[in-house]
Amino acid sequence: MAHFTKLDDDNVVLEVHTVNNSELLDANGVEQEFKGIEFLAEWSGGHANWKQTSYSGKLRKRYAGIGYVYNPGYDVFIPPCPSPEWTFDDATGSWVNPNHGRI
Repeated sequence: MAHFTKLDDDNVVLEVHTVNNSELLDANGVEQEFKGIEFLAEWSGGHANWKQTSYSGKLRKRYAGIGYVYNPGYDVFIPPCPSPEWTFDDATGSWVNPNHGRI
């Protein structure tokens, strides 16, 4: 199963859905993200802002959850900030705790 996030206009993750891998196959039998997006756009009645995510983190650094934000410049999902004093490290795509390191 493939996993896709439904994003709002600000690229915030609203939902995460599974899609059968067969829906991602192109004419040559190769999985393509755009095929999953086409399937979900039709399934959802026209919502077109979808991005694939993966448990392994091979896609977009980490598995996305509700409330995460997709950053198209870095092509990553960013988790919500855990606390106001934390800062975001653009190089690693992680929040940094000023006292303990990255998450």
